[in-house]
Amino acid sequence: MAIPVQLQPGHFRQEPAGTWVDVAVPMSRVPVGQIISIQPSLVPAAASASTSKLPASGSATPPANPDYTDGALWLTITAARLHKPYILTDSLDRPLLRPYLHTGETFKIASYGPEQPLQTRRYPLSSQPALPPMSNPAAVALPRTLALTDSASFSPNQVVRLPSGLYLLKAGSSAPWSGLLVEDNSYPEITSADELIAPLTFLTTSAERKKLFDAPDPKKAVDKFWLDLAAGNQAVAKQLIRTYYGRVMKANRLFSAHKAGWLTDRGLLYLVLGPPESVYREAGQEQWVYRSDPERAATYTFRAKPSTFAPEHYELVRRPEYERLWYAAVEQWRKGITVRTGR
Repeated sequence: MAIPVQLQPGHFRQEPAGTWVDVAVPMSRVPVGQIISIQPSLVPAAASASTSKLPASGSATPPANPDYTDGALWLTITAARLHKPYILTDSLDRPLLRPYLHTGETFKIASYGPEQPLQTRRYPLSSQPALPPMSNPAAVALPRTLALTDSASFSPNQVVRLPSGLYLLKAGSSAPWSGLLVEDNSYPEITSADELIAPLTFLTTSAERKKLFDAPDPKKAVDKFWLDLAAGNQAVAKQLIRTYYGRVMKANRLFSAHKAGWLTDRGLLYLVLGPPESVYREAGQEQWVYRSDPERAATYTFRAKPSTFAPEHYELVRRPEYERLWYAAVEQWRKGITVRTGR
C-alpha cells in the first residue's frame, strides 16, 4: 500500500554537488519490508541524491538507489537499516550517498547517541563475475568464506582513510557489523587496460581474454578488439566502446555491493542487454522487463539476498530458457551492433 508524503519547498537544499531532499518519516510509517520511493515528478529535475531521514532513535540515513528506467529513488526498509546506530559522513559532515568509497578517501562516523570507536575488518576484493542467466550456480564451486586480511580500530570523531578492500565496520561493542566497498580512486570509471579487459568476460571466450591480457600493449589490443567487431569502422567501434563501458560505469554506480557493480547479477544484464524498459519492484524482489525486440523479449526476476557485506544484493533467478536469448544478445555485440542503446 502506497503512503504518500508531500514534499514542501523547505525539503529541498541546493548545493554545488546537486539538490538534496531532506524528509523526516516516523518509524511507525515505515515498518520492515516497505519501500520509501521518491518519484521524479515530485522533485526538481536537478535532484541528484536523496536522503530519507528517520527519527534519531537508532535510525540510519543510508542512500536511496537511483532507478534504471525513470530516475526514481527508493529505499528498502530493513531491520538492520532501522537500527544501525551511525552513518558515514564526508569531511564536511554530509552523509555519504554512495555504496562505495575511494581508496584513501576521508570519512567519519556520525553516531546517533554517544560517540563510539570504529572497528574495521578488511577482506580481499572479489573479481568473480556473475554467471550467465541460464547457468546453474550449484554446479560451480565458489569459495564460501573470505580470508581476513587485517583489522584496525579508530577513535570517535577520527578522520578515517582505508585502502582498497571489502570491509566490515562496527561502531561500538553492541552495534551489528555492516559492509563497505572501497575501490581505487577512478571507480566507478575504469581506466587501466586490465579494467577494460575484465568486463569483456561476458562477450569473449577465455582464450580471447588471455590473448588480450598477454598482449604487449593490452590497451591497444582492446581497441583492436572493438575495431574488429566493427569491421574496421572507427565510428562504430567508438560508439560500441562508449556504450559498453558507459554501462560498466553506471552498473558500478547502481549495483555496487560486496563487489563492483558490473560483476553482480544485475550488472551482468545491464551491460549486455542495457537498462530494462520496465522495472516492477516489491519488497524482496525486482522484475526487469525487456519487450521492444520480439526475438529477445523476456522478464528477468531478481530476489533479494542480503548479507552483512551487501544489504542491497539481489540474485538473478536463472532459467535454461534464457540461453537462446543470451547468446543472441552476445552475438549481436560481436557483430558490432549495440544491444539496446544505454543511457
